[in-house]
Amino acid sequence: MTSSPQHPEQHGHDHGHVHSHGPAAPVSQHLRKVIAAVLIPFATAVLVGLAVLWPGGAPGHERTGVGFDRQTEQGKVVSVERVDCKDVNAGQVPPTGDTSTPEGREAVNAQRGDCGKATVEVTTGKDKGRRFVEIVQPDAPRQLKEGQGVVVAYAPDAPRDLQYSVTDVDRGFPMALLAGIFALVVVLVGRMRGVMALIALAVSFAVLTLFILPAILQGSNPLIVAVVGASAIMLIALYSCHGITARTSVAVLGTLISLLLIGLLGSLFIGWASLSGNTDDNTGLIKGLYPDIDMSGLLLAGVIIGSLGVLDDVTVTQTSAVWELHQADPDMGPRALYRSAIRIGRDHIASVVNTLVLAYAGAALPLLLLFSIAQSSVGTVANSELVAEEIVRTLVGSIGLVASVPVTTALAALVVSADRPGRAGAGAAAPARGGRGRRRKK
Repeated sequence: MTSSPQHPEQHGHDHGHVHSHGPAAPVSQHLRKVIAAVLIPFATAVLVGLAVLWPGGAPGHERTGVGFDRQTEQGKVVSVERVDCKDVNAGQVPPTGDTSTPEGREAVNAQRGDCGKATVEVTTGKDKGRRFVEIVQPDAPRQLKEGQGVVVAYAPDAPRDLQYSVTDVDRGFPMALLAGIFALVVVLVGRMRGVMALIALAVSFAVLTLFILPAILQGSNPLIVAVVGASAIMLIALYSCHGITARTSVAVLGTLISLLLIGLLGSLFIGWASLSGNTDDNTGLIKGLYPDIDMSGLLLAGVIIGSLGVLDDVTVTQTSAVWELHQADPDMGPRALYRSAIRIGRDHIASVVNTLVLAYAGAALPLLLLFSIAQSSVGTVANSELVAEEIVRTLVGSIGLVASVPVTTALAALVVSADRPGRAGAGAAAPARGGRGRRRKK
């Protein structure tokens, strides 16, 4: 009779002990060898890929002065005065009075109302302290205010009075403040995990800016660069945030398999749908500056990198679900673990896919509005390359996300079930310690 009330306490103590150590739960020597046999060659291949493809910086080019390819400096609005638009726009073509066309309306509006005559001082660069005048139309979407920081473009080949012009406002402080708030919230809520997540985020941006982008500009295959770079980001982010454990290793394997699927499907359908990847002014400028870049490959690279972040979330969640279910009921076999965890995964799939589709739709909202204004049919809109790119990007990424759930769940269920000998040994020691503790209390 003395052992029967003691057994539930021992079981509770054992469960609490294992749960408190979560990802650090011991695994058998055999499983460690199997996981290492898979991940060590993979990590080695990633390192070799980084070394072989490392670009050493983006190639130089002669500035075109178009779009983002302009020399810019910082500036500050010294003063703003209101003047009659007729006076400052006297050199423009006189309006005809015909407002039936956008050009006519613009010409008429340029002669009406009060314009802003802003004096702007350049605050950086070789012409620091130089001032110029910027005229702001009354209907311009961006109005200038005294004391406001601005970004000015420099055109060295233009006449002296036209070399500088305001291209944007300086948003450095609000953006930096928002980033600081984000980091503070992550650290306050996530604590050490939050700190590691921020470090992983910084490393991800470093890989993106120091390796992926320059390597593509150097002419390397965008797909290979994206796979190597995404794999490096995945290894660093997952292991730094979740520890070097069997649980994390299973999530890495699930993510890798899903990325390979996304790459294969993306390559197939981007080619089949004849998507060039050159659909707007920015991609056109890139192609003009670097004609050897494979723009369709760049599109595929974007699909892979864009899917990586959500994939990490799904695979880690599914792996953790399987581990927690196994700790709650160590007698569950791989099939029972898979059936229980896949029910969690189905809920995750529904929310993640909807999130992904809405994220892409939100990014393309101005474009969709243009199609709505033009009263284009759904088929016409979907067939246009701009929208077709987003459709392929969304659907290929979503297929990879959906597939990652059963793949990762199955891998986790097999791994954690095969680890029973190591778990039983750990569990046998816990009740003994618990029993001795109770006898001392009595």
